[in-house]
Amino acid sequence: MNAEVLATDPVTAAQRLLGAELVARGVTATIVEVEAYGGPPDGPWPDAASHSFRGRGGRNTLMFGPAGRLYTYLSHGIHVCANVVCADDGVAAAVLLRAAVVTDGLDAATARRGDLSRTSALARGPGNLSSALGITMGDNGIDLFDDHSPVRLALGAPRAGTSGPRVGVSRAADRPWRFWLPGCPEVSAFRRSPRAPAPGMSD
Repeated sequence: MNAEVLATDPVTAAQRLLGAELVARGVTATIVEVEAYGGPPDGPWPDAASHSFRGRGGRNTLMFGPAGRLYTYLSHGIHVCANVVCADDGVAAAVLLRAAVVTDGLDAATARRGDLSRTSALARGPGNLSSALGITMGDNGIDLFDDHSPVRLALGAPRAGTSGPRVGVSRAADRPWRFWLPGCPEVSAFRRSPRAPAPGMSD
């Protein structure tokens, strides 16, 4: 399977990424939690919480395709967050990788995260996921389906997930675009942004 599978709407792409295998710098992990993000108001999936909501420009250009590329950004100026670009080339959409289960390279992941990190917490949360797998801002724009890339993605059979609101966004806060595999302790806890409207007052 290749990037063409992800050339679809962000919700479908997010669900399709559940259970996918992510390989980077000596660590292999299974993706168990993701969040979908759309694009600007004139696109097919307007999303006020998306980096591309105000249109194409600067780093968010990568969100406009092609599918299968890695889009990285810094959260709070510290944590590297990894996203998989989806949709058709020229249309903005991406899926944030929120949590994964480390299945190989446990020693390498633990060394990056610190010996005090529980195994279930090694790649729980976007910043921790990137840290455990050694994903950096320098990986921005790489082809995740290129066998020679330092970060690679392999899609498996579709997995049934659970959905709910995204974590920590203040706009489009009620949108159930977070997906996870139930029963996985690696999945992060839901935290609503204190800046978000009251539940039911946002799309």
